[in-house]
Amino acid sequence: MSEPVLATHELKKSFGALVATDNVSIDLRPGEIHAVIGPNGAGKSTLIGQICGALAPDAGRVEIMGRDVTRFDTAARAREGLGRTFQISALAMEDTALENVLLGAIGQTGRARRFWSPVARDADLQTCAMGALERVGLAESKDTRCADLSHGQRRQLEVAVALTLSPKAFVMDEPMAGLGLDGSKTMTSFLDGLRSEAPILLVEHDMDAVFALADRISVLVYGRIIASGTVDDIRASKEVRDAYLGESV
Repeated sequence: MSEPVLATHELKKSFGALVATDNVSIDLRPGEIHAVIGPNGAGKSTLIGQICGALAPDAGRVEIMGRDVTRFDTAARAREGLGRTFQISALAMEDTALENVLLGAIGQTGRARRFWSPVARDADLQTCAMGALERVGLAESKDTRCADLSHGQRRQLEVAVALTLSPKAFVMDEPMAGLGLDGSKTMTSFLDGLRSEAPILLVEHDMDAVFALADRISVLVYGRIIASGTVDDIRASKEVRDAYLGESV
Protein backbone atom coordinates (compact mmCIF):
# COMPACT_ATOMS: atom_id res chain seq x y z
CA MET A 1 0.00 0.00 0.00
CA SER A 2 1.29 3.47 -0.92
CA GLU A 3 2.29 5.85 1.84
CA PRO A 4 -0.27 8.62 2.43
CA VAL A 5 0.31 11.97 0.76
CA LEU A 6 -1.84 13.66 3.43
CA ALA A 7 -2.87 12.32 6.82
CA THR A 8 -4.49 13.42 10.04
CA HIS A 9 -3.91 11.64 13.33
CA GLU A 10 -6.50 11.87 16.12
CA LEU A 11 -7.40 15.49 15.46
CA LYS A 12 -9.47 17.11 18.20
CA LYS A 13 -11.09 20.52 18.24
CA SER A 14 -13.67 21.89 20.66
CA PHE A 15 -15.49 25.19 20.89
CA GLY A 16 -16.59 25.38 24.49
CA ALA A 17 -18.76 22.33 25.14
CA LEU A 18 -19.11 21.59 21.41
CA VAL A 19 -16.72 18.90 20.18
CA ALA A 20 -16.29 19.69 16.48
CA THR A 21 -13.72 17.01 15.67
CA ASP A 22 -13.22 14.03 17.93
CA ASN A 23 -10.12 11.90 17.26
CA VAL A 24 -10.39 12.20 13.48
CA SER A 25 -7.80 10.13 11.62
CA ILE A 26 -8.02 9.98 7.83
CA ASP A 27 -5.50 9.78 5.00
CA LEU A 28 -5.19 10.46 1.30
CA ARG A 29 -3.20 8.17 -0.95
CA PRO A 30 -1.58 8.79 -4.34
CA GLY A 31 -3.99 8.88 -7.28
CA GLU A 32 -7.19 8.65 -5.27
CA ILE A 33 -10.21 10.74 -4.41
CA HIS A 34 -11.17 10.35 -0.75
CA ALA A 35 -14.55 11.94 -0.01
CA VAL A 36 -15.62 13.19 3.41
CA ILE A 37 -19.38 13.40 3.78
CA GLY A 38 -21.78 14.12 6.62
CA PRO A 39 -24.74 16.25 7.66
CA ASN A 40 -24.55 19.99 8.28
CA GLY A 41 -22.84 20.63 11.61
CA ALA A 42 -20.89 17.37 11.45
CA GLY A 43 -17.54 19.17 11.73
CA LYS A 44 -16.42 19.06 8.09
CA SER A 45 -15.46 22.74 7.88
CA THR A 46 -13.58 22.49 11.17
CA LEU A 47 -11.72 19.45 9.87
CA ILE A 48 -10.74 21.29 6.68
CA GLY A 49 -9.61 24.29 8.72
CA GLN A 50 -7.28 22.09 10.74
CA ILE A 51 -5.92 20.30 7.69
CA CYS A 52 -5.23 23.52 5.80
CA GLY A 53 -3.87 25.54 8.74
CA ALA A 54 -6.69 27.99 9.38
CA LEU A 55 -7.49 26.35 12.74
CA ALA A 56 -5.05 24.94 15.29
CA PRO A 57 -6.17 21.58 16.67
CA ASP A 58 -6.47 21.07 20.41
CA ALA A 59 -4.71 17.73 19.94
CA GLY A 60 -3.50 15.49 17.16
CA ARG A 61 -1.38 16.24 14.12
CA VAL A 62 -1.43 16.77 10.35
CA GLU A 63 1.19 15.34 8.00
CA ILE A 64 2.06 16.04 4.37
CA MET A 65 4.26 13.36 2.81
CA GLY A 66 5.03 12.11 6.30
CA ARG A 67 6.18 15.53 7.56
CA ASP A 68 4.43 16.99 10.60
CA VAL A 69 2.95 20.34 9.51
CA THR A 70 0.61 20.84 12.47
CA ARG A 71 2.29 24.09 13.48
CA PHE A 72 2.52 25.42 9.91
CA ASP A 73 0.22 28.23 8.82
CA THR A 74 -1.90 28.14 5.66
CA ALA A 75 0.76 29.64 3.37
CA ALA A 76 3.46 27.31 4.70
CA ARG A 77 1.26 24.27 4.07
CA ALA A 78 0.61 25.53 0.54
CA ARG A 79 4.36 25.71 0.01
CA GLU A 80 4.58 22.12 1.29
CA GLY A 81 2.23 21.14 -1.53
CA LEU A 82 -1.31 21.47 -0.18
CA GLY A 83 -3.69 22.98 -2.73
CA ARG A 84 -7.08 24.18 -1.51
CA THR A 85 -10.32 25.29 -3.12
CA PHE A 86 -13.08 26.93 -1.11
CA GLN A 87 -16.81 26.46 -0.56
CA ILE A 88 -17.18 30.22 -1.11
CA SER A 89 -14.93 31.56 -3.84
CA ALA A 90 -11.87 33.49 -2.67
CA LEU A 91 -11.07 34.85 -6.15
CA ALA A 92 -10.58 38.52 -7.03
CA MET A 93 -13.71 39.19 -9.04
CA GLU A 94 -12.50 42.34 -10.82
CA ASP A 95 -9.22 40.80 -11.96
CA THR A 96 -8.82 38.67 -15.06
CA ALA A 97 -8.42 34.91 -14.95
CA LEU A 98 -4.70 35.26 -15.62
CA GLU A 99 -4.27 37.94 -12.96
CA ASN A 100 -6.01 35.72 -10.41
CA VAL A 101 -3.61 32.87 -11.11
CA LEU A 102 -0.60 35.19 -10.94
CA LEU A 103 -1.80 36.81 -7.72
CA GLY A 104 -2.57 33.44 -6.19
CA ALA A 105 0.91 32.20 -6.96
CA ILE A 106 2.45 35.37 -5.51
CA GLY A 107 0.37 35.20 -2.34
CA GLN A 108 1.03 31.52 -1.75
CA THR A 109 4.78 32.00 -2.05
CA GLY A 110 4.72 34.88 0.43
CA ARG A 111 5.74 37.61 -2.00
CA ALA A 112 4.04 40.93 -1.36
CA ARG A 113 1.45 42.28 -3.76
CA ARG A 114 3.32 45.59 -3.89
CA PHE A 115 5.78 43.79 -6.14
CA TRP A 116 2.94 43.00 -8.54
CA SER A 117 4.26 45.04 -11.51
CA PRO A 118 7.67 43.34 -11.89
CA VAL A 119 6.20 39.93 -11.07
CA ALA A 120 3.45 40.36 -13.66
CA ARG A 121 6.20 40.71 -16.26
CA ASP A 122 8.10 37.67 -14.98
CA ALA A 123 8.28 35.30 -17.97
CA ASP A 124 8.62 32.15 -15.86
CA LEU A 125 5.63 33.06 -13.71
CA GLN A 126 3.59 33.94 -16.79
CA THR A 127 4.44 30.57 -18.31
CA CYS A 128 3.49 28.80 -15.10
CA ALA A 129 0.18 30.67 -14.88
CA MET A 130 -0.74 30.02 -18.51
CA GLY A 131 0.13 26.36 -18.10
CA ALA A 132 -2.26 26.14 -15.15
CA LEU A 133 -5.02 27.85 -17.13
CA GLU A 134 -4.48 25.46 -20.03
CA ARG A 135 -4.62 22.49 -17.66
CA VAL A 136 -8.11 23.49 -16.48
CA GLY A 137 -9.35 24.53 -19.92
CA LEU A 138 -9.39 28.31 -19.35
CA ALA A 139 -6.50 29.47 -21.53
CA GLU A 140 -8.86 31.17 -23.99
CA SER A 141 -10.47 33.06 -21.07
CA LYS A 142 -7.20 34.41 -19.68
CA ASP A 143 -8.22 38.05 -20.26
CA THR A 144 -11.79 37.60 -19.01
CA ARG A 145 -12.72 39.23 -15.70
CA CYS A 146 -13.45 36.67 -13.02
CA ALA A 147 -16.86 38.30 -12.50
CA ASP A 148 -17.72 37.46 -16.11
CA LEU A 149 -16.83 33.78 -15.82
CA SER A 150 -19.51 31.19 -15.11
CA HIS A 151 -19.70 29.68 -11.64
CA GLY A 152 -18.19 26.44 -12.93
CA GLN A 153 -15.34 28.30 -14.61
CA ARG A 154 -14.56 30.06 -11.34
CA ARG A 155 -14.29 26.68 -9.65
CA GLN A 156 -11.85 25.61 -12.34
CA LEU A 157 -9.95 28.88 -11.90
CA GLU A 158 -9.48 28.12 -8.19
CA VAL A 159 -7.88 24.84 -9.21
CA ALA A 160 -5.61 26.69 -11.64
CA VAL A 161 -4.45 28.94 -8.79
CA ALA A 162 -3.61 25.85 -6.74
CA LEU A 163 -1.85 24.19 -9.67
CA THR A 164 0.80 26.94 -9.86
CA LEU A 165 2.50 25.37 -6.84
CA SER A 166 2.47 21.84 -8.29
CA PRO A 167 0.45 20.56 -5.33
CA LYS A 168 1.02 17.15 -3.84
CA ALA A 169 -2.63 17.01 -2.71
CA PHE A 170 -5.84 18.95 -3.14
CA VAL A 171 -8.40 19.72 -0.44
CA MET A 172 -11.69 20.70 -2.08
CA ASP A 173 -14.59 22.13 -0.13
CA GLU A 174 -17.89 21.52 -1.97
CA PRO A 175 -16.70 22.18 -5.54
CA MET A 176 -20.22 21.32 -6.81
CA ALA A 177 -21.89 24.02 -4.68
CA GLY A 178 -24.01 26.32 -6.83
CA LEU A 179 -23.61 24.27 -9.99
CA GLY A 180 -26.60 22.99 -11.92
CA LEU A 181 -26.91 19.46 -13.26
CA ASP A 182 -24.82 20.12 -16.36
CA GLY A 183 -22.23 22.03 -14.36
CA SER A 184 -21.94 19.22 -11.85
CA LYS A 185 -21.41 16.68 -14.62
CA THR A 186 -18.71 18.84 -16.17
CA MET A 187 -16.97 19.35 -12.81
CA THR A 188 -17.21 15.62 -12.02
CA SER A 189 -15.48 14.79 -15.28
CA PHE A 190 -12.84 17.45 -14.62
CA LEU A 191 -12.07 16.19 -11.11
CA ASP A 192 -11.91 12.61 -12.34
CA GLY A 193 -9.06 13.59 -14.63
CA LEU A 194 -7.40 15.83 -12.05
CA ARG A 195 -6.66 12.97 -9.64
CA SER A 196 -3.76 11.99 -11.91
CA GLU A 197 -2.24 15.42 -11.16
CA ALA A 198 -2.63 15.05 -7.38
CA PRO A 199 -4.97 13.09 -5.09
CA ILE A 200 -8.06 14.91 -3.84
CA LEU A 201 -9.63 15.09 -0.38
CA LEU A 202 -13.18 15.99 -1.36
CA VAL A 203 -15.79 17.42 1.00
CA GLU A 204 -19.08 17.35 -0.85
CA HIS A 205 -22.87 17.13 -0.40
CA ASP A 206 -23.62 16.09 -4.00
CA MET A 207 -23.87 12.36 -3.48
CA ASP A 208 -24.13 11.56 -7.20
CA ALA A 209 -20.73 13.21 -7.65
CA VAL A 210 -19.31 11.52 -4.55
CA PHE A 211 -20.44 8.05 -5.63
CA ALA A 212 -19.12 8.65 -9.17
CA LEU A 213 -15.71 9.91 -8.06
CA ALA A 214 -14.69 8.49 -4.68
CA ASP A 215 -12.29 5.61 -4.24
CA ARG A 216 -12.96 5.84 -0.51
CA ILE A 217 -15.54 7.65 1.58
CA SER A 218 -15.34 8.66 5.25
CA VAL A 219 -18.54 9.67 7.04
CA LEU A 220 -18.28 12.39 9.69
CA VAL A 221 -21.14 12.74 12.17
CA TYR A 222 -21.01 14.91 15.31
CA GLY A 223 -17.25 15.22 14.94
CA ARG A 224 -16.51 11.51 14.67
CA ILE A 225 -15.78 9.23 11.72
CA ILE A 226 -18.53 6.62 11.96
CA ALA A 227 -17.60 4.67 8.81
CA SER A 228 -14.91 4.59 6.15
CA GLY A 229 -14.69 2.43 3.07
CA THR A 230 -15.52 2.01 -0.59
CA VAL A 231 -18.68 3.35 -2.21
CA ASP A 232 -20.27 -0.09 -1.87
CA ASP A 233 -19.27 -0.29 1.80
CA ILE A 234 -20.88 3.07 2.54
CA ARG A 235 -24.03 2.34 0.54
CA ALA A 236 -24.46 -0.90 2.49
CA SER A 237 -23.92 0.59 5.96
CA LYS A 238 -27.10 0.80 8.01
CA GLU A 239 -25.36 3.17 10.44
CA VAL A 240 -24.56 5.57 7.59
CA ARG A 241 -28.07 5.36 6.16
CA ASP A 242 -29.57 6.09 9.55
CA ALA A 243 -27.18 8.98 10.27
CA TYR A 244 -27.03 10.66 6.89
CA LEU A 245 -27.94 9.00 3.61
CA GLY A 246 -31.43 7.75 4.38
CA GLU A 247 -32.98 4.95 2.38
CA SER A 248 -32.65 6.65 -1.04
CA VAL A 249 -29.31 4.95 -1.72
